[in-house]
Amino acid sequence: MVFKLVQHAEHPVDRTFQILERVLRTPLKGLLGIVCGASLWVSSSQPAVAQEYCRADLVEQIDAISNRPDLTQAHIGILVEQQGSTAAERHVIVERNTDKWFVPASTLKLLTTAAALQHLGPDFQIKTSVYATQQDNKTHLYIMGRGDPTFTDTDLDNLVQQIVQQGLQHIDYLWGYDGYFSGRAVHPNWEWEDVLAGYGASANGLILNENAIGVTLYPTELGQPLRVEWPEPTQAARWQVNNTSLTVTTGEPITADVGRDWSQPILHVFGNLPIDAGPDPFALAITQPGIHFIEQFETRLSQAGITVVADGLTPSWPSLQLTEIATITSPALSEWLPIINQDSNNLYAEALLKSLGRSTGNPNDAIQAGTEVVQETLSDVGIAANSYQMVDGSGLSRHNLVTPRTLVDTLQSMAYNSHGNLYRRSLTTAGEDGGLNYRYRNAPIQVKLQAKTGYVSNNESLAGYLQPSNHPPLVFSIFLNNAALSATDMRKIIDEIVVNLAQLNDC
Repeated sequence: MVFKLVQHAEHPVDRTFQILERVLRTPLKGLLGIVCGASLWVSSSQPAVAQEYCRADLVEQIDAISNRPDLTQAHIGILVEQQGSTAAERHVIVERNTDKWFVPASTLKLLTTAAALQHLGPDFQIKTSVYATQQDNKTHLYIMGRGDPTFTDTDLDNLVQQIVQQGLQHIDYLWGYDGYFSGRAVHPNWEWEDVLAGYGASANGLILNENAIGVTLYPTELGQPLRVEWPEPTQAARWQVNNTSLTVTTGEPITADVGRDWSQPILHVFGNLPIDAGPDPFALAITQPGIHFIEQFETRLSQAGITVVADGLTPSWPSLQLTEIATITSPALSEWLPIINQDSNNLYAEALLKSLGRSTGNPNDAIQAGTEVVQETLSDVGIAANSYQMVDGSGLSRHNLVTPRTLVDTLQSMAYNSHGNLYRRSLTTAGEDGGLNYRYRNAPIQVKLQAKTGYVSNNESLAGYLQPSNHPPLVFSIFLNNAALSATDMRKIIDEIVVNLAQLNDC
């Protein structure tokens, strides 16, 4: 079965910018944290801030936007409140379908990260450990991954060097344990085209390079197939490439794309790339990440001069006397929280949700246990559990549902939480970084807006904090669902609403 890797999770935009988006979705650590998953639309038509609005006038302006003919069949949800520590201080500025359910897309990450900061704490770290034991005069090595989404080739090499320093030269059996998270690694509610793309890679116990590999297409000569290059040269021998793509003349549209087989390493390359085009990079999900991890580990051990006779995955952790001989500890959650909320990294969010579930000791399903922890944690700070339906941690599933009030209540609560400053700094700042890097650059609200973006096909959202020049700070959430519009057009509508909010005067 072959699936085309459609770029429709956060944030696909016009094809002009898809090359950059694919670069940012690759698992290369040098690119991570720049603008992975960022919205690449530069608004050149932002309304100038020529006047200010009192509250009644503002409501009229936003109603006029919401009632446009091209939004007749769409669903719009808006809640804007004055920021406040008590219900009395939280004056409602604008509300529309406040308690209706909407598909949140990646704004769901606001719930995941809020709960994680409170339940796990900002100093939470994830450990990857290697253990050794002797059985029948044979050396067994076991590696346990605990779902560290930050784990890269550099960390794997570090583990190998620690093992070398132990003086170990021969390993009879190298075992990987990938069962730290209970339940299915592949989310049952995600679409196939998502789980095969790099942005939809599964979060398992043994994660390496975000469980994705890169592949880049280059134009060649007119009428000839595109050239396929792998960042890891060894991948060229592992993949069978079915290449029906073409190099076309300058000015023709870019339609180059890739698809892959689910169970076999078969890559399908198709579409066109103009002869003067630059590299066109993609990221592919690794469908058996645990096996891939242990294969890469064995390769590096061999390169370091350590003989490995056999390797594989073990279905259960052995009840043996084991000695830890090497370990890698992830950075603190506070350091990689922006990768979730600014870069909108799905794998990081899913690993965090499963870590929440694992913290309860629930033996059944880490995803379900994680969502239950989120509900319990947020309920303690006044977020109604029946105001949202959460099935994953990233928002990639269309089964997630929230109300505009859900996100506003969460943002209000976190504004006065002991970790509130850290939470707010993890959001993207308009015109500066993450999903809002290229938005609002022609509007004078940069640094005044910190928010989380969200997008899946036909659904766009934005939620965060806004500081108007002449009004107390605002907390807002905006949803545009089931709109028959491009991602660019949906963002323009939401951005127009936000720019109007920034013009609010306290009158």
